[in-house]
Amino acid sequence: MATLVFLEHHGDELQKGALGVLAKAASLGDAAAVIAGPGARALAGEAGKFGAVKVWVCEDEDVAQPVPQPRVDVLAQVIDDGGYDTVLFANSVLAADVAAGLAARLDAGLNWDLTDIELRDGELVGKRPALQDSIYADVGWTSTPRLALFRAGSFDATPTGGGEPEIADVSPSYAAHSGSVKLVGQDAEESSGPSIEDADVIVAGGRGLGAPENFTLAEELAKALGGAVGATRAVVDAGWYPYSAQIGQTGKTVSPKLYVALGISGAIQHKVGMQSSGTIVAINKDPNAPIFEFSDLGVVGDVHEVVPKLTELVRARST
Repeated sequence: MATLVFLEHHGDELQKGALGVLAKAASLGDAAAVIAGPGARALAGEAGKFGAVKVWVCEDEDVAQPVPQPRVDVLAQVIDDGGYDTVLFANSVLAADVAAGLAARLDAGLNWDLTDIELRDGELVGKRPALQDSIYADVGWTSTPRLALFRAGSFDATPTGGGEPEIADVSPSYAAHSGSVKLVGQDAEESSGPSIEDADVIVAGGRGLGAPENFTLAEELAKALGGAVGATRAVVDAGWYPYSAQIGQTGKTVSPKLYVALGISGAIQHKVGMQSSGTIVAINKDPNAPIFEFSDLGVVGDVHEVVPKLTELVRARST
């Protein structure tokens, strides 16, 4: 199996999810990576730490903007030059567009929303949640190249201790339509701390917080724990918190080491977005809240009384 991993980067940092996919690919055999965009060459060495034996880099002006089609051209050229039969992506807005475009370009099979992958009797088998994450189905491919898009947080970005990778430049012939879309502006949301996709700790709030101003409870606890703040769909739909923080079936899927749920009932739509968290702690005044059924630790109590005391204790421990 000749595997290629698409490494997305923003600024001078490779994305954690993509590095996790690379580390997983390296555990199955030799893995290569491709980085396209400004500063790609400077990041190649970092890819080697996560198992890449070869890194293809492209710093053409065509890939200077974070748009998908020029990257489809780059990947198609790398697959042809390197003879790769498997291409793996960590889910993001950009990566999903690139994966879909590449599948159309190469008439290739794309399995998406995977949570794991393994070699079984010489065949590549993916794991995909189904029926609202109540079961996991084995999925495969009928032809090559095999394309796979992994759910956020599926793998830990753990360095494998690899050495310096071989670096190869690639500059493909870009399709005429690849330059049709131009990014004319970009507004970055002001935020501090880790994103919910990368955070090891997430403190999420639901309607049980009572009002939008009470999200300060979640924010203060998250700050004390060094984590990020998440929200349920009901909260987001009510305008209490930004959509970028929504966790669940129609939001983001997360897999932190610690997930603290404040005033969240635990409906199935929210559960599917966070049930793979390492440790789940729920605080809710309703002892019959569904979230207690899949929590590791449940606290029956008023979040307005429990959370300030918990935040105070966390701060005292960290000083």
